[in-house]
Amino acid sequence: MKKGILIGIAGASGSGKTLVAHTIIERLGSDKVVLIQEDSYYKDLSHIPLDERGGRNFDHPDAFDHDLLADHLELLLQGKTIAHPIYDYKTHSRLKETRTVGPHIIIILEGILVLSEPRLRNLMDIRVFIDTALDICFIRRLQRDIEERGRTVESVITQYQSTVRPMYFQFVEPAKRHADIIIPRGGKNLVAIDILTTKIHSLLIQQEKLNREG
Repeated sequence: MKKGILIGIAGASGSGKTLVAHTIIERLGSDKVVLIQEDSYYKDLSHIPLDERGGRNFDHPDAFDHDLLADHLELLLQGKTIAHPIYDYKTHSRLKETRTVGPHIIIILEGILVLSEPRLRNLMDIRVFIDTALDICFIRRLQRDIEERGRTVESVITQYQSTVRPMYFQFVEPAKRHADIIIPRGGKNLVAIDILTTKIHSLLIQQEKLNREG
C-alpha cells in the first residue's frame, strides 16, 4: 500500500527548484518531508580518468541512474528507508558512504529531468515545473558552481554553451507539458508556492487518514 506522497519539481539548472522545495519544507514541517535531489543519482565516473570526467554531458538523461532513483522512490512511498547515495561534484564520483533516508509521508523530488522520465513521472502525485528566464538561471548557476563545486568561470561558460543550454531545449523544457503546476520566477513567486503548499497539505491530511485506517 502506498503510504507517501511524491511531489516532483523540475526546471532548468538555476531556476529555483531547491528554493521552492525548501520553502515548502519550512511551511509543512521538516519532520514530515524529505528532499531527494536528482543530482545525487548521477552515475559514478570513478572508472574514468579524472581529467576526462568534466567533459561528460551531465544534462543528458543517460548521465543519471534513474532506475535506482525510481527504485528508491518506490521504497520511500511504501514507508521504507533507503541507502541514499552521496555524490562528489568535484571528482564526479559517488562516495562509498550512503545516508539512511526515510520514512517520510511527503517526498519532494527535484531535478532538471524528473518530469522527462516516465517511470519517475508516473509515481508523482503533483508535477511542478519552475519556469525562470534562462539568463537568470545562468547567473545563478555560475555563482553556485564557482562557490560550491570548485569550477572556473571559463569551465562553467563552456559547459553551459556546449551541453546545459542545448539539453534544456531538447529534454527539460519539453517536459513542461507534463506539469500540473507551472511556477514562473521560481522561489520568489510566493503566491504560487502558497497555492502548492495548500494542495500538498490537503493531500497530507488524506494520506495520514489512510495510513491510520490501513
